[in-house]
Amino acid sequence: MSNLPNCPKCQSQYTYEDGSLIVCPECSYEWNIDSQEGADDFEIVKDANGNTLEDGDNISIIKDLKVKGSSSILKQGTKVKGIRLVEGDHNIDCKIDGFGAMKLKSEFVKKL
Repeated sequence: MSNLPNCPKCQSQYTYEDGSLIVCPECSYEWNIDSQEGADDFEIVKDANGNTLEDGDNISIIKDLKVKGSSSILKQGTKVKGIRLVEGDHNIDCKIDGFGAMKLKSEFVKKL
């Protein structure tokens, strides 16, 4: 059994090495073997009310959002289940029932 550290994001014990990175299969977080601070490598994502969001949370959209490249609109109050946090400007990756895969900004959602 290897002596790898637990995931700094979700505390999973099932981490494994992939080249020069350590990978967590449960939350998909990756960090450098040489980097022992680990937990400082990911950004804390907060919703419009300041609540901390995590992978798997359920959220609600707080305002009507126009969808780029489409005439569709995501209505205020639309509920989204099981989000996944990603890096970037649109930091929430999700599937919306009746709409499909979508990336959202955390400033336009609230945690349920």
